[in-house]
Amino acid sequence: MRTHIVWDWNGTLLHDMAAVVGASNAAFALVGGAPLTLEQYREMYEIPIPRFYQRVLGFQPSGAEWERLDAAFQQRYAELSSGCLLTEGAPELLAAWAAEGGTQSLLSMYEHRRLLPAVEAFGIQRHFLRVDGRTGPSHGQKAASLVRHLAALGPQVEPARTVVIGDAADDALAARQAGAHAVLYTGGSHIRANLEPVGVPVVDSLAEAVALAQQITG
Repeated sequence: MRTHIVWDWNGTLLHDMAAVVGASNAAFALVGGAPLTLEQYREMYEIPIPRFYQRVLGFQPSGAEWERLDAAFQQRYAELSSGCLLTEGAPELLAAWAAEGGTQSLLSMYEHRRLLPAVEAFGIQRHFLRVDGRTGPSHGQKAASLVRHLAALGPQVEPARTVVIGDAADDALAARQAGAHAVLYTGGSHIRANLEPVGVPVVDSLAEAVALAQQITG
C-alpha cells in the first residue's frame, strides 16, 4: 500500500493569506478591533477560531457577535479570494504525485459548497480521490473531519501510511488523532516558531513536504 497524502486547502494549496487577513480585519472592525498585519496574524493565529478572536479583540464574542463576525469574514473573503492563485509549484506536485501512482485527497475546513467550485476552477480536482470541505460550524477543529474523510476513502487508504500536509498546528493534531502523520508548511497561517513545538516536520515549501511524506511512510 502506497503513501496517501491528504492536502489542506487554505494557506497550503491555495496561497490566500492576504485574503484571509483582509477578511479577518473586516470582521474585527465590526466590533472595534484594530487591523492586523500579515505577520501579526501569523504570530497570533490559533484554532479554534473563537479563541483566536478572543486573543485579538481582548474579549470573548457572544454567540450573536460570533455569527456577525463570521458572516463578515465570509463575505469579504469571497470578494478577496477570487484573485488568489495556487501556491507556487502546487499544480506540478499534484500532477507528478498522481503520475507516479500516488494517491491524494483534499480536506478543508472551508465550506464544502464553496470549496468544490474553487478547486474545479483551477482544474486540479482530477488528481484527488476525494474532496471534502466543512459541512458543520465554522469554528470547529479538523480531527473529526479527518477521521470521517479517511473512513470515506475506504480500505485503499491506510491511516498509518497517510500524511497530512497543512499549514496549521490543527492539521498535525488532527493527523495524530486519526493515526496518520503530518508535515507542516510555513507559508500559511503560522510562523515557524508556532509550528515547531507541535512535534512534526516543518518545511518551507510544498516540494519539501511531498519529499518528506515519501520518507515518513517509506
